[in-house]
Amino acid sequence: MEISKAEISSAAAATANNTQELRGAEILVKALQAEGVKYVWGYPGGAALHIYDAMYKQDTIQHVLVRHEQAAVHAADGYARATGEVGVALVTSGPGVTNAVTGIATAYMDSIPLVLITGQVPTAAIGLDAFQECDTVGITRPIVKHNFLVKDVRDVAEVMKKAFHIARSGRPGPVVVDIPKDVSFNKTAYTGYPDKVEMRSYNPVRKGHGGQIRKAVQLLLAAKRPYIYTGGGVILGNATDELRTLANMLGFPVTNTLMGLGAMSGTDPKFLGMLGMHGTIEANNAMQNCDVLLAVGARFDDRVIGNPKHFAQSERKIIHIDIDPSSISKRVKVDIPIVGDVKDVLADFIAQIREAGAKPDKDALNAWWEQIDGWRKKDCLKYDRGNRDVIKPQYVVETLWNMTKDVDTYVTSDVGQHQMWAAQFYKFKDPRRWINSGGLGTMGVGIPYAMGIKLAKPDSEVYCITGEGSVQMCIQELSTCLQYNTPIKIISLNNRYLGMVRQWQELDYEGRYSHSYMDALPNFVKLAEAYGHVGMLIERPQDVEPALREARKLKDRTVFMDFRTDPTENVWPMVKAGKGITEMLLGSEDL
Repeated sequence: MEISKAEISSAAAATANNTQELRGAEILVKALQAEGVKYVWGYPGGAALHIYDAMYKQDTIQHVLVRHEQAAVHAADGYARATGEVGVALVTSGPGVTNAVTGIATAYMDSIPLVLITGQVPTAAIGLDAFQECDTVGITRPIVKHNFLVKDVRDVAEVMKKAFHIARSGRPGPVVVDIPKDVSFNKTAYTGYPDKVEMRSYNPVRKGHGGQIRKAVQLLLAAKRPYIYTGGGVILGNATDELRTLANMLGFPVTNTLMGLGAMSGTDPKFLGMLGMHGTIEANNAMQNCDVLLAVGARFDDRVIGNPKHFAQSERKIIHIDIDPSSISKRVKVDIPIVGDVKDVLADFIAQIREAGAKPDKDALNAWWEQIDGWRKKDCLKYDRGNRDVIKPQYVVETLWNMTKDVDTYVTSDVGQHQMWAAQFYKFKDPRRWINSGGLGTMGVGIPYAMGIKLAKPDSEVYCITGEGSVQMCIQELSTCLQYNTPIKIISLNNRYLGMVRQWQELDYEGRYSHSYMDALPNFVKLAEAYGHVGMLIERPQDVEPALREARKLKDRTVFMDFRTDPTENVWPMVKAGKGITEMLLGSEDL
């Protein structure tokens, strides 16, 4: 639903001539309109009813009624990841807030801009164990960028302006605005939404230090074995064009983290694949053996570098660009830290390299590429493509990629083996097309992510790659998909196990599969049909492609595809816990 410029202007107007007496809830809605919010995902309850009443009286913002508050935050999160805009969710007090906590933490770990509006008991009842009361500020403090408890209706507009500013600027993140019921009901004079915000204690740095950038450029140009390692910060910072320009200018190899996939096209020969626990041999070996590493918007987290002591065994110079100074030298000591917006800093890199007219050492770079190509020849992502007896999960993802690579496609996933196979075998060519929970690893995000994206991108194809375990966490949102006409395609790689748990139990617990097998799975075809959608059961490899083609033809229907896949298949390569990133298992033959 588009919001007209006139409506936004009206909401943001700040002249004394149009002073109005408005309730806090009405001011809140005007704030959302002024911020250009198109969708709010939520679930009503007593403490939020004044806000819902104000939502009822306007028609520029579409409210999406989910079936669980967790899904409201996930859907807003998915929308934000795909569009780059601030996602907005609305829940009530008490259990509404506690149900939303997982979604907030998921967004926080991946630095996603969200504003969550929560109802609260009246101010006079706070601290008295009132019905559906909880300490929202205290509960959410560790998992938000900031939170507010609004105690005076006169503060609503300013708090909302601050909330959106904090959520989207610097290192993005979720912001909670807790509004007591009396504050949403009380009236105050309203002269308009603030057109600017000033926060003395919050001024994120955007411009990188010129001297540090010069040193970094000199170091890069002198490298013999250079490597560019990028994370979700490149996606969030909209710095994909700058990254690709820099990589093309220098001819350097590039890797992306799980959260950074799509920053470098998966089809670019300079892209070595994802690195880390389930990364490629060439990506991990290059990380360990480079002499100059340019890290951009990445965290050197445990799933990427494995054991820090092993990583530190190889001497290399590290340049680290990040908007968040607390992320630099947090796990790995770096040589040239650069705090700033990654888009701006990379643009400065490009300008300085062009101005200098210098080129990297061609012979050394060619020798480095020869070594990388040697690692590539090992084909670490091989699997039994000729198997005609059972569906290999990798084959489903590869088939989807081949069918959709030339159309605008978004892929969400839940968490587990299916997530890793999607990351390995779908070659994302563009940013913001791969939507998954990286930092927190949250099961159940797939369907809410997909329905949030489909509202934002109705003309794009949206697929949720999931497993029979994860999908049941928020499967009730199939009802939301029907009500709001978000025809997504769900690809369930059903191996009858909690696959990643089973894989770890096989490798580390001598095959003791403790509670990782599901004995009572639903009939997903009938379940999908019960929700008003199309269900498909696919049990043979030769039926994979026809099923996907049929699902794609059903453009206006949500389709649940239950692919019965090989229950013994594992994700390879794999770096076991406590090992270094070059200590990879390539398959069962390495056990």
